Amino acid sequence: MKLLDKIRVLDMTNVLTGPFATLHLALLGAEVIKIENPDGGDLARKLGNVPHLNEDLMGTSFLAQNANKKSLTLNLKTDEGKVIFRKLVKSCDVLVENFRPGVMDRLGFSYETLSDLNPRLVYCAISGFGQTGPDAEKPAYDQIIQGLSGVMAINGDDRLNPLRCGFPVCDTVGGLNAAFAIMAALYHRERTGEGQFIDVALLDSIMPLMGWVAANLLIGRKQPVLLGNDNFTAAPSGTFAAKDGYINIAANQQKQWEDLADELGLPELATDPRFQKRDIRKANRKALTPILEEKLKEKPVAHWVKVLNDRGVPTGEILRLEDALSAPQIRHRETIQGVEEPKIGELKLFNLTAKFSKTPGSIDAPPPRLSSHTEEILLDLGYNRQDYEDFKDRGVV
Repeated sequence: MKLLDKIRVLDMTNVLTGPFATLHLALLGAEVIKIENPDGGDLARKLGNVPHLNEDLMGTSFLAQNANKKSLTLNLKTDEGKVIFRKLVKSCDVLVENFRPGVMDRLGFSYETLSDLNPRLVYCAISGFGQTGPDAEKPAYDQIIQGLSGVMAINGDDRLNPLRCGFPVCDTVGGLNAAFAIMAALYHRERTGEGQFIDVALLDSIMPLMGWVAANLLIGRKQPVLLGNDNFTAAPSGTFAAKDGYINIAANQQKQWEDLADELGLPELATDPRFQKRDIRKANRKALTPILEEKLKEKPVAHWVKVLNDRGVPTGEILRLEDALSAPQIRHRETIQGVEEPKIGELKLFNLTAKFSKTPGSIDAPPPRLSSHTEEILLDLGYNRQDYEDFKDRGVV
């Protein structure tokens, strides 16, 4: 049994943040029905770095976050499409959409309308800025939110700033926030029997991740300092040059600092007035780093990772993405799971990363081909095969 067995989700989302939210529900066992426009479906189907997959509407961007889902094509601008959709709403537990505010209302499917059809419905709307407020109607992409949230302003150093995070962090965190909210709403429904409306904004979702930095400003009245790869809470803590590359060292505690100095053959640094205490070391990190790197450059990264971790000083390589994805710990945790797609072959995709002892999640089916479950779902709703063929001919599905 999976955690969300018998929970039906209507996924009306596109590209990243919404599909990432519903992916987590699908990995937990929910039946996620992806409702797509018959004319091409989710835009992510055409996005990725493999042209022939984009042409086949199975782009890598789509493959990354749509495992375990079903694909139903439906033209919601047709009367028959609206009828089919209402039937689906009556049978579902959750609806997720990431249209701009007002789109569902104009289609005749406001939350109020749908909750009249199904009072137990959990309806989650994801948008850039939320459903209300002065910016609600503005279009938003991940990079726009990174800039407006302050994320880009605190990244980088004096040489490179502002700096965008190397992956769409706002979209991704927005999806996680939505999945968390949906699970909480389902728990509330179990206790009360009532559904509710959830308003998730990407801007709201990303800002609490900067909690420490924001607290220093809001409470401590100190502006963030651009430190690049250095940790603003401690020193020496950041990225350092070794003989054959770079290494991360996080000597955040006093004993870790003293053990680091000793292992490097520099015990006198621990009593140097410039470096004795944490706040003094932070103020003098520009003097400390070259001294440490002079010693670190005598030996390779692998040596320092071994000896420093053995001393209890947190240390790690800086891996290429390819090496990180195939690391022994990642294999052990089964963070990535293979699933067979009939035409493409084996796809390696991210599994559910939370490990449940009684209701584990897993990838059980590859991302769906466009409309591959339309007939199945229509038959389940009481239509017959002739209805399905007629709908196809008239562009309803």
